Amino acid sequence: MSRIVFIEPKSPNLHIYSQFILPRLGCMILATLMKNRGWDVDLIIEQKTPVDFEKIRGADLVGISTITSTAPRAYDIADKIRSMGIPVIMGGPHVTFIPEEALNHCDYVIRGEGEKALMAFIDAWESSKDFSTVPNLSYRTADRIAHIPTAPALRNLDELPFPDLSNALDKPRLFVPRTIPVQTSRGCPFDCTFCSVTGMFGRRYRYRSTENIIAELRRYNSRKNYIFFYDDNFTADRKRAKALLQAMISEKFRFKWSTQVRADIAGDKDLVRLMKKAGCHTLYVGLESVNPESLKNMKKKQTVAEIQKAVDLLRRHRIHVHGMFVFGFDEDNWETVKKTLRFARKSRLTSSQFLILTPLPGSQFFDRITSEKRVLFHDWALYDAHHVVYKPALFTLLGLQKAQIFSHARFYSFRDTIKHLFRFQWVAVGVAHYARKLNRSWKKKNITFLKAIDLLSPRKDILISLDYQQTNHLDN
Repeated sequence: MSRIVFIEPKSPNLHIYSQFILPRLGCMILATLMKNRGWDVDLIIEQKTPVDFEKIRGADLVGISTITSTAPRAYDIADKIRSMGIPVIMGGPHVTFIPEEALNHCDYVIRGEGEKALMAFIDAWESSKDFSTVPNLSYRTADRIAHIPTAPALRNLDELPFPDLSNALDKPRLFVPRTIPVQTSRGCPFDCTFCSVTGMFGRRYRYRSTENIIAELRRYNSRKNYIFFYDDNFTADRKRAKALLQAMISEKFRFKWSTQVRADIAGDKDLVRLMKKAGCHTLYVGLESVNPESLKNMKKKQTVAEIQKAVDLLRRHRIHVHGMFVFGFDEDNWETVKKTLRFARKSRLTSSQFLILTPLPGSQFFDRITSEKRVLFHDWALYDAHHVVYKPALFTLLGLQKAQIFSHARFYSFRDTIKHLFRFQWVAVGVAHYARKLNRSWKKKNITFLKAIDLLSPRKDILISLDYQQTNHLDN
């Protein structure tokens, strides 16, 4: 029996989700497809299980999936495996957009969606070893790098198997439900300038059928598991979302669940009511900014008024709101930080993340910043939205970095945590404790990085940014 090993590398740096094991679904779906094909399959989620190279020895093929921040670790793993004489095939967002770089470390790259392409690759692997017609494939020939054209995206997502999660998730713990990742759609038509989703999955929404999703959910005990819907915008098609929610209610599922949505959810009160009834616990809302100019130029297609309306509506329905903000657009400055923090606190968001705009390959922002020669650091491990890697327009490097650190510290202040405690808001208390600990640990682990950007920042601007932190200006 042929044997394949799939590996999802661990991020080398601390980030906002470091303590939460929630693997991406790509490797799990591909592993399931290969099991169904009759191969012996191993799946290694490095965040959960260390990579044991001796156990990999003897595999016929190794597949490695990577995002930008895990690319250096993925390349290191690939180099070691290839030195053992085992071919390596890579996939994921990062290598989709920079396949030539990846081919310095692996034998093959599958660009974009991998399911159909991998099956075509295995067809060739098991027969002629002629890969010239495998869609989405990049590989080296004797004299060049071949890039086989990309096939149309899979339209019927019901064709995909339910992923086997048996080796990917933590074991159930007493009183702590496991989080089960479920994806019900792919694609996004909005094409925000900082996002690489459209390059990976296309600008057209594609959905699994309600019946197919319900069949997958039935596999899990709804009292012992928590569902995270992996969709980039769960409510993109409101009619479809309502049908799914109604079906979940009819099934009498007891799941608590969360997902990502846009602020435009405020336009449908009935939808929000259904979400709460169906068990929605937390919504991760891409608020991004309260600077109208930033929203306009990032092509977010939402207004500050819509953001406020969405937050108010969700809080009235007692749905926890995790606000996702980004600092560093060319229109942002310390006034933006001040307004964003004030909004997040006065809106009484359950939790917030204040991340640094990062030029991810595949995004319009990456192309522009690269062409303007504003990229300062090329270590992909720093591309995790927690490190400044380019020259901002209205911040120094240290100023933008401190804007993020300070916003987390102020939003999750001990004083505000005590307020949550007296209001019996246990989720907010737990998140605040985690966030403060992460902030402290990040600063300790990144002392060298902070010193480096300090040296690269003009002294006058540093004093201005520090002045904002050493006063109560942001609370006024």
